[in-house]
Amino acid sequence: MTVQERIENKLAADLAPQFLEVINESHQHNVPPGAESHFKVTVVSPRFEGQRLIARHRLINELLSEELVGPVHALTLHTLTPDEWFERAGAVPDSPPCLGGGATGH
Repeated sequence: MTVQERIENKLAADLAPQFLEVINESHQHNVPPGAESHFKVTVVSPRFEGQRLIARHRLINELLSEELVGPVHALTLHTLTPDEWFERAGAVPDSPPCLGGGATGH
């Protein structure tokens, strides 16, 4: 199972999302071909109702703790309630371009 599949499975199982998208953006960074280290995650879940953004992100970080100490270097998170998703017409910002990272491999 790929890292992307593990992320998708964990988030789907715990959050019962109305929408879930996990995009491997590793190719946009200074990493070896085929790397699974940088991901953009969009999750729309009623579970986020009444939660501040920091609580939502902490929940995701807790769910993906194994991946974050292992292969995953960076997550771009968009955590929305169904109403917030509707207000945004199902759109989230694009990830910014990688500015390098030199020896750190970012």
